[in-house]
Amino acid sequence: MRSRILQVTCGCVLALTCAASAFADTFKAGLLTEGSATESGWNKIAYSALQRIGEELDAEISNVEMEANPASFRKAFEDYAALGYDVVIGHGFQFKDAALEAAAEFPDTVFLITSSDVFEGNVVGVNLNTFQPFFLMGVIAASRGDKAGYIGGVEIPPITNALTGFRNGTKYVNPDFKVLEVMTGSWNDLAAAKEAALSMISNGADTIVPNANISALGAFQAVTEHPGIVAFGTFGDYTDKAPQQILGNYTPDLSQGFLNIAREIKEGRFAPDANILFGLEHEDVVILQFNDGAEEPVSEEMRAELAKIKAKLISGEIDPTVP
Repeated sequence: MRSRILQVTCGCVLALTCAASAFADTFKAGLLTEGSATESGWNKIAYSALQRIGEELDAEISNVEMEANPASFRKAFEDYAALGYDVVIGHGFQFKDAALEAAAEFPDTVFLITSSDVFEGNVVGVNLNTFQPFFLMGVIAASRGDKAGYIGGVEIPPITNALTGFRNGTKYVNPDFKVLEVMTGSWNDLAAAKEAALSMISNGADTIVPNANISALGAFQAVTEHPGIVAFGTFGDYTDKAPQQILGNYTPDLSQGFLNIAREIKEGRFAPDANILFGLEHEDVVILQFNDGAEEPVSEEMRAELAKIKAKLISGEIDPTVP
């Protein structure tokens, strides 16, 4: 197998020129993340996908850990494409504009941008239908109490869509259910997320849902300081952060989704006609798992009800985008 990981943290891919040209005919896949590719649930999802592409498609792979600098985003996309990379993943909404700017000059490279509604030429959005799993979390929260707290990071569509789904899930059970909400404006500010969670708990929230990348760790710290409060992990398994209090985790396996897409690109079969959207019907990608070790785990009766609601979400009988 010829797969290798070439990891760079400076935002410049030109240093890869010699190494990356070793196998001119090798399928090549690159990844850009803002911040560490291995330290947070969200970025680790893409990093895992890249590793699987390397292992299962015999691909040459590389990732670059970026700072929040749109100019460097574009430069990294252009450098990868100039080196003959077949597909480059920009892992997050913030990479969309840079990909669109770079893509016109490199029509042979496919640019996949997560959490982004874009479909222009060789730039394709790859999305998770976050309305649906968060709707199910809302159903659980409203079945247990009267108030919950949702903590988002940067206010972008995937985060607000998840909030809408969660809120509508609670209303499905109890129209009077109250959802407290805070957007911290950061993916990495643990202190802000903890402060938000503590404020919500003091105001009566008994369920906390952090959806803010690594910042979520701060919210879980607040939860552990208040026995009886429960939480959900999102975009990763955070059970070990509050083993008795986390009811479940939303752990989308985008690695499987990206692997499927990359295989199509490698075999010349990739021909999307719109954004790529993974929903609950894609059971190998969109996964909501329960923690049986919680002090008060989700009951079997509730799980059976959730299975019925899930089927209605998939069929369209329930629209999670509206109350």
